[in-house]
Amino acid sequence: MKKRGDYQVRVEECVAFLKAIIPFAPDLVIQLGTGLGGLADRIEQELTLPYSEIPHFPQSTVDSHNGNLIFGRLCRKKIAVLQGRFHTYEGYSSKEVAFPIRVLSLLGAKTLLVTNAAGGLNPLFLPGSIMVLRDHLNFLGENPLRGPNVDSWGPRFPDFSTPYHPELIKIALDSASHCKISKVVSGVYVCIPGPSLETPAETRWLRDCGADAVGMSSVPEIIVARHAGMEVLGLSAVSNVNDPENFQPILLEDIIATAESMKPLLEQLIEEIVNRMKT
Repeated sequence: MKKRGDYQVRVEECVAFLKAIIPFAPDLVIQLGTGLGGLADRIEQELTLPYSEIPHFPQSTVDSHNGNLIFGRLCRKKIAVLQGRFHTYEGYSSKEVAFPIRVLSLLGAKTLLVTNAAGGLNPLFLPGSIMVLRDHLNFLGENPLRGPNVDSWGPRFPDFSTPYHPELIKIALDSASHCKISKVVSGVYVCIPGPSLETPAETRWLRDCGADAVGMSSVPEIIVARHAGMEVLGLSAVSNVNDPENFQPILLEDIIATAESMKPLLEQLIEEIVNRMKT
Protein backbone atom coordinates (compact mmCIF):
# COMPACT_ATOMS: atom_id res chain seq x y z
CA MET A 1 0.00 0.00 0.00
CA LYS A 2 1.39 3.39 -1.03
CA LYS A 3 2.32 5.60 1.91
CA ARG A 4 0.23 8.75 2.27
CA GLY A 5 2.11 12.03 2.06
CA ASP A 6 1.85 14.83 4.63
CA TYR A 7 -0.36 16.89 2.32
CA GLN A 8 -2.78 14.02 1.82
CA VAL A 9 -2.93 13.45 5.57
CA ARG A 10 -3.71 17.14 6.20
CA VAL A 11 -6.44 17.13 3.56
CA GLU A 12 -8.03 13.99 4.99
CA GLU A 13 -7.93 15.34 8.54
CA CYS A 14 -9.61 18.55 7.40
CA VAL A 15 -12.26 16.61 5.46
CA ALA A 16 -13.02 14.48 8.53
CA PHE A 17 -13.30 17.57 10.75
CA LEU A 18 -15.72 19.34 8.42
CA LYS A 19 -17.78 16.24 7.63
CA ALA A 20 -18.58 15.91 11.32
CA ILE A 21 -20.00 19.45 11.70
CA ILE A 22 -21.31 20.77 8.36
CA PRO A 23 -25.09 20.81 7.83
CA PHE A 24 -24.85 19.25 4.35
CA ALA A 25 -22.43 18.34 1.56
CA PRO A 26 -22.30 21.37 -0.78
CA ASP A 27 -23.08 21.02 -4.48
CA LEU A 28 -21.51 24.36 -5.41
CA VAL A 29 -18.46 26.25 -4.14
CA ILE A 30 -18.23 30.01 -4.64
CA GLN A 31 -14.83 31.59 -4.07
CA LEU A 32 -14.93 35.35 -3.51
CA GLY A 33 -11.99 37.53 -4.47
CA THR A 34 -10.63 40.99 -3.71
CA GLY A 35 -13.33 43.38 -2.52
CA LEU A 36 -16.10 40.90 -3.35
CA GLY A 37 -16.82 39.30 0.02
CA GLY A 38 -20.21 40.98 0.39
CA LEU A 39 -22.07 38.28 -1.53
CA ALA A 40 -22.12 36.33 1.72
CA ASP A 41 -24.84 38.71 2.94
CA ARG A 42 -27.24 37.32 0.30
CA ILE A 43 -26.85 33.74 1.51
CA GLU A 44 -29.10 31.91 3.97
CA GLN A 45 -26.21 31.00 6.23
CA GLU A 46 -26.37 27.79 8.25
CA LEU A 47 -22.76 27.56 9.43
CA THR A 48 -19.88 30.07 9.37
CA LEU A 49 -16.38 28.94 10.26
CA PRO A 50 -13.39 31.30 10.46
CA TYR A 51 -10.45 29.82 8.59
CA SER A 52 -8.49 29.97 11.85
CA GLU A 53 -10.80 27.30 13.34
CA ILE A 54 -10.41 24.81 10.47
CA PRO A 55 -7.52 22.33 10.76
CA HIS A 56 -4.68 22.97 8.29
CA PHE A 57 -6.49 25.79 6.45
CA PRO A 58 -4.16 28.57 5.31
CA GLN A 59 -4.74 32.02 6.80
CA SER A 60 -5.32 35.05 4.56
CA THR A 61 -2.94 37.95 5.16
CA VAL A 62 -4.62 40.37 2.73
CA ASP A 63 -6.81 43.03 4.36
CA SER A 64 -9.46 42.96 1.62
CA HIS A 65 -10.09 39.23 2.15
CA ASN A 66 -12.34 38.01 4.95
CA GLY A 67 -11.39 34.60 6.21
CA ASN A 68 -14.58 32.56 6.53
CA LEU A 69 -15.96 29.31 5.15
CA ILE A 70 -19.73 29.62 4.95
CA PHE A 71 -22.28 26.85 4.38
CA GLY A 72 -25.75 27.92 3.37
CA ARG A 73 -28.25 28.21 0.56
CA LEU A 74 -28.58 30.57 -2.37
CA CYS A 75 -31.49 30.18 -4.79
CA ARG A 76 -32.29 26.91 -3.01
CA LYS A 77 -28.87 25.52 -3.92
CA LYS A 78 -26.61 24.01 -1.26
CA ILE A 79 -23.41 26.02 -1.39
CA ALA A 80 -20.12 26.59 0.37
CA VAL A 81 -18.59 30.06 0.15
CA LEU A 82 -14.91 30.78 0.56
CA GLN A 83 -15.00 34.38 1.75
CA GLY A 84 -11.42 35.29 1.00
CA ARG A 85 -8.61 33.40 -0.69
CA PHE A 86 -4.87 32.83 -0.52
CA HIS A 87 -2.08 33.73 -2.93
CA THR A 88 1.37 32.44 -3.71
CA TYR A 89 2.75 35.95 -3.09
CA GLU A 90 1.75 35.52 0.56
CA GLY A 91 4.33 32.74 0.73
CA TYR A 92 2.05 29.77 0.14
CA SER A 93 2.72 27.07 -2.42
CA SER A 94 0.13 26.62 -5.15
CA LYS A 95 -0.82 23.32 -3.47
CA GLU A 96 -1.54 25.18 -0.21
CA VAL A 97 -3.47 27.88 -2.08
CA ALA A 98 -5.75 25.21 -3.55
CA PHE A 99 -6.11 23.28 -0.26
CA PRO A 100 -9.72 24.45 0.43
CA ILE A 101 -10.88 23.42 -3.05
CA ARG A 102 -9.33 19.98 -2.64
CA VAL A 103 -11.10 19.57 0.70
CA LEU A 104 -14.48 20.76 -0.61
CA SER A 105 -14.23 18.52 -3.68
CA LEU A 106 -13.78 15.53 -1.35
CA LEU A 107 -16.85 16.68 0.59
CA GLY A 108 -18.87 16.26 -2.59
CA ALA A 109 -18.85 19.64 -4.36
CA LYS A 110 -19.31 19.26 -8.12
CA THR A 111 -19.11 22.88 -9.34
CA LEU A 112 -16.76 25.80 -8.64
CA LEU A 113 -17.58 29.46 -9.31
CA VAL A 114 -14.46 31.60 -8.94
CA THR A 115 -14.38 35.39 -8.77
CA ASN A 116 -11.39 37.70 -8.73
CA ALA A 117 -10.29 41.25 -9.44
CA ALA A 118 -8.08 41.64 -12.49
CA GLY A 119 -6.36 44.25 -14.60
CA GLY A 120 -7.51 44.60 -18.18
CA LEU A 121 -5.04 43.89 -21.01
CA ASN A 122 -7.41 43.87 -23.95
CA PRO A 123 -7.60 47.47 -25.27
CA LEU A 124 -11.25 46.94 -26.19
CA PHE A 125 -12.21 46.31 -22.55
CA LEU A 126 -13.53 49.06 -20.30
CA PRO A 127 -12.80 49.49 -16.59
CA GLY A 128 -15.68 48.08 -14.60
CA SER A 129 -16.29 45.23 -17.03
CA ILE A 130 -16.99 41.67 -15.91
CA MET A 131 -14.97 39.10 -17.85
CA VAL A 132 -16.27 35.54 -18.15
CA LEU A 133 -13.22 33.31 -18.35
CA ARG A 134 -12.94 31.11 -21.45
CA ASP A 135 -9.34 30.00 -20.88
CA HIS A 136 -6.27 30.84 -18.82
CA LEU A 137 -2.48 31.04 -18.84
CA ASN A 138 -0.61 29.77 -15.79
CA PHE A 139 2.49 31.95 -15.42
CA LEU A 140 3.02 31.21 -11.73
CA GLY A 141 5.90 28.89 -12.57
CA GLU A 142 4.27 26.28 -10.34
CA ASN A 143 1.46 23.73 -10.59
CA PRO A 144 -0.55 22.48 -7.60
CA LEU A 145 -0.56 18.94 -9.06
CA ARG A 146 3.22 18.71 -8.96
CA GLY A 147 4.47 15.78 -6.90
CA PRO A 148 2.94 12.35 -6.23
CA ASN A 149 -0.56 11.95 -7.60
CA VAL A 150 -3.35 10.64 -5.38
CA ASP A 151 -5.20 8.50 -7.89
CA SER A 152 -8.46 8.59 -5.91
CA TRP A 153 -8.44 12.40 -6.23
CA GLY A 154 -7.97 12.56 -10.00
CA PRO A 155 -5.83 11.43 -12.96
CA ARG A 156 -2.08 11.95 -13.17
CA PHE A 157 -2.45 13.90 -16.43
CA PRO A 158 -5.85 15.66 -16.38
CA ASP A 159 -7.27 16.98 -19.64
CA PHE A 160 -7.53 20.78 -19.88
CA SER A 161 -9.01 21.15 -23.35
CA THR A 162 -12.07 22.81 -21.74
CA PRO A 163 -10.94 24.28 -18.39
CA TYR A 164 -14.18 26.31 -18.13
CA HIS A 165 -17.46 24.52 -18.71
CA PRO A 166 -19.16 25.69 -21.95
CA GLU A 167 -22.67 25.38 -20.51
CA LEU A 168 -21.71 27.47 -17.47
CA ILE A 169 -20.20 30.13 -19.75
CA LYS A 170 -23.48 30.24 -21.68
CA ILE A 171 -25.45 30.49 -18.43
CA ALA A 172 -23.25 33.41 -17.33
CA LEU A 173 -23.68 35.31 -20.59
CA ASP A 174 -27.44 34.62 -20.70
CA SER A 175 -27.72 35.75 -17.07
CA ALA A 176 -25.93 39.01 -17.87
CA SER A 177 -28.33 39.64 -20.74
CA HIS A 178 -31.32 38.86 -18.51
CA CYS A 179 -30.04 41.24 -15.81
CA LYS A 180 -29.29 43.92 -18.46
CA ILE A 181 -25.64 44.10 -17.41
CA SER A 182 -23.99 45.58 -20.48
CA LYS A 183 -20.28 45.54 -19.68
CA VAL A 184 -19.83 41.76 -19.76
CA VAL A 185 -17.10 40.30 -21.96
CA SER A 186 -15.28 36.99 -22.24
CA GLY A 187 -11.60 36.23 -22.58
CA VAL A 188 -8.37 34.68 -21.40
CA TYR A 189 -7.09 35.25 -17.86
CA VAL A 190 -3.39 35.11 -17.04
CA CYS A 191 -2.13 34.42 -13.51
CA ILE A 192 1.23 35.94 -12.51
CA PRO A 193 3.04 35.51 -9.18
CA GLY A 194 3.02 39.10 -7.90
CA PRO A 195 2.96 40.93 -5.60
CA SER A 196 4.62 43.55 -7.82
CA LEU A 197 2.27 44.79 -10.51
CA GLU A 198 3.10 44.59 -14.20
CA THR A 199 5.64 46.84 -15.92
CA PRO A 200 4.79 48.34 -19.33
CA ALA A 201 7.02 45.74 -21.02
CA GLU A 202 5.35 42.91 -19.10
CA THR A 203 1.93 44.28 -20.01
CA ARG A 204 2.89 44.34 -23.68
CA TRP A 205 4.24 40.77 -23.47
CA LEU A 206 1.16 39.43 -21.68
CA ARG A 207 -1.04 40.97 -24.37
CA ASP A 208 1.12 39.32 -27.05
CA CYS A 209 0.67 36.00 -25.26
CA GLY A 210 -3.08 36.26 -25.84
CA ALA A 211 -4.24 37.34 -22.38
CA ASP A 212 -7.20 39.69 -21.97
CA ALA A 213 -6.88 40.26 -18.21
CA VAL A 214 -4.21 39.66 -15.57
CA GLY A 215 -4.36 38.75 -11.90
CA MET A 216 -2.49 36.93 -9.13
CA SER A 217 -5.00 34.27 -8.12
CA SER A 218 -7.54 31.60 -9.05
CA VAL A 219 -5.56 29.35 -11.40
CA PRO A 220 -4.23 26.94 -8.72
CA GLU A 221 -7.77 26.46 -7.41
CA ILE A 222 -9.13 25.96 -10.92
CA ILE A 223 -6.48 23.37 -11.76
CA VAL A 224 -7.28 21.37 -8.62
CA ALA A 225 -11.03 21.67 -9.24
CA ARG A 226 -10.68 20.30 -12.77
CA HIS A 227 -8.36 17.54 -11.53
CA ALA A 228 -11.13 16.58 -9.10
CA GLY A 229 -13.71 16.49 -11.91
CA MET A 230 -15.50 19.69 -10.91
CA GLU A 231 -17.13 21.97 -13.49
CA VAL A 232 -15.70 25.50 -13.33
CA LEU A 233 -16.92 29.01 -14.09
CA GLY A 234 -14.67 32.05 -13.63
CA LEU A 235 -15.61 35.73 -13.39
CA SER A 236 -13.10 38.60 -13.26
CA ALA A 237 -13.96 42.12 -12.16
CA VAL A 238 -11.81 44.19 -14.54
CA SER A 239 -10.69 47.12 -12.42
CA ASN A 240 -8.53 49.00 -14.92
CA VAL A 241 -7.19 48.74 -18.48
CA ASN A 242 -3.63 49.87 -19.07
CA ASP A 243 -2.04 50.89 -22.36
CA PRO A 244 1.67 49.95 -22.32
CA GLU A 245 2.40 52.89 -24.63
CA ASN A 246 0.75 55.36 -22.23
CA PHE A 247 1.17 53.58 -18.91
CA GLN A 248 -0.55 54.87 -15.80
CA PRO A 249 0.33 53.96 -12.19
CA ILE A 250 -1.63 51.00 -10.80
CA LEU A 251 -2.59 51.28 -7.13
CA LEU A 252 -4.07 48.40 -5.15
CA GLU A 253 -6.40 50.86 -3.41
CA ASP A 254 -7.88 51.79 -6.79
CA ILE A 255 -8.30 48.12 -7.75
CA ILE A 256 -10.16 47.40 -4.51
CA ALA A 257 -12.29 50.54 -4.87
CA THR A 258 -13.33 49.58 -8.41
CA ALA A 259 -14.09 46.01 -7.32
CA GLU A 260 -16.21 47.41 -4.47
CA SER A 261 -18.13 49.64 -6.90
CA MET A 262 -18.86 46.60 -9.07
CA LYS A 263 -20.21 44.53 -6.19
CA PRO A 264 -23.95 45.15 -6.75
CA LEU A 265 -23.81 44.13 -10.42
CA LEU A 266 -21.52 41.16 -9.81
CA GLU A 267 -23.63 39.92 -6.92
CA GLN A 268 -26.78 40.25 -9.02
CA LEU A 269 -25.10 38.34 -11.83
CA ILE A 270 -23.86 35.55 -9.54
CA GLU A 271 -27.30 35.14 -8.00
CA GLU A 272 -28.90 34.80 -11.42
CA ILE A 273 -26.21 32.33 -12.53
CA VAL A 274 -26.77 30.19 -9.44
CA ASN A 275 -30.52 30.34 -9.97
CA ARG A 276 -30.09 28.98 -13.52
CA MET A 277 -27.62 26.25 -12.59
CA LYS A 278 -28.90 22.68 -12.62
CA THR A 279 -26.81 21.84 -9.52
